[in-house]
Amino acid sequence: MHLRLAIFVFLAAVASNCAAAQKPPAQDSPLRVAIVGLEHGHVEGFLHALPSHSNVQLVGVADADSSLLAKYRQKFNLPETILYQSEANMIERTHPQAVLVYTSIAEHRHAIGIAAQYGVSIMVEKPLTLSLDDALAIREIARYHKIHVLVNYETTWYASNQAAYDELREGRLGEVRRVVVHDGHQGPREIGAPPEFLAWLTDPAQNGAGALYDFGCYGVDLMTWLMHGETPLTVTAVVNHDKPQMYPRVDDDATIVLQYPHAQAVIQASWNWPFNRKDMEVYGATGYAITVGADQLRLRHERESGEQLITAPRLDGPQNNSLDYLAAVLSGRIKDQGDPSALDTNVIVMQILDAARTSAREGRTVRLSPLNE
Repeated sequence: MHLRLAIFVFLAAVASNCAAAQKPPAQDSPLRVAIVGLEHGHVEGFLHALPSHSNVQLVGVADADSSLLAKYRQKFNLPETILYQSEANMIERTHPQAVLVYTSIAEHRHAIGIAAQYGVSIMVEKPLTLSLDDALAIREIARYHKIHVLVNYETTWYASNQAAYDELREGRLGEVRRVVVHDGHQGPREIGAPPEFLAWLTDPAQNGAGALYDFGCYGVDLMTWLMHGETPLTVTAVVNHDKPQMYPRVDDDATIVLQYPHAQAVIQASWNWPFNRKDMEVYGATGYAITVGADQLRLRHERESGEQLITAPRLDGPQNNSLDYLAAVLSGRIKDQGDPSALDTNVIVMQILDAARTSAREGRTVRLSPLNE
């Protein structure tokens, strides 16, 4: 009898925890978030920005590496009471409404799986995962547990990209014909990536590839968004190892070509640019839009004698940063479907990246078919 009572109490507690996690944030209360993993260098950007987000409360940080916990505790003055070495233990004790994942890419599926058991939604850093198989498994996890899985790309919050998208959507460029995307920087080692970040970023088992995945994902995500989730007919990719002494195990330069029935995308991802760049060129039948940084656009339309440089309309919250977007999704103010952060978009992104890796490895063009829903 005592055993049955104990089991009943345990199951009730789990159900209560899940219900609390799934409850959307109230409009007047901060969103309770937790961090899983400190290996990804982007976590510093989040922690630096956190004080400016009064609508977000950090309730827990989990990483199995005690030295990383100590490093970030000291650097950002984190309370020792919110630090954990187990994701599950942290969720059980702190009851976050969302988990932000800053592990290696290879650990995304595992971290998502643990959070999903507690009904907690997740935002991971780009890309979604390592392979199409993982992406499909994550989609099933999200559906079964009725949670949101989102992917954070820096370029999602660029007003220039939204302005280019709007030019195309509103017909001012005509039908899309060609998109060219450039992303990357001088290289992770060259820009001083911390050792825990560099270790997995240059390991194909933990990152999927080198520049092909690290920066190719940006262009694939943007093109999938521009094409409203259409699957390309073919994917062709080539990679270079221009700095084998620095990056012996992964590519440091990649070009991905996506062929659609009436359009083509050329995505150039590199750890060999002379400077950081994230820009996109969208060419339609009657005009073009070329992004310049995060907030400017070069435009030329049919029957115009030259191009003009404009400042893109400012993005308002919750569309201008990942945390406000996350809160809006969880509260139901935004439907996460078809946009750059959405799971449906990013499953297709992984289909394309997986095919690009195969294409580069085998030296052939890979044909694709739309995925079953």
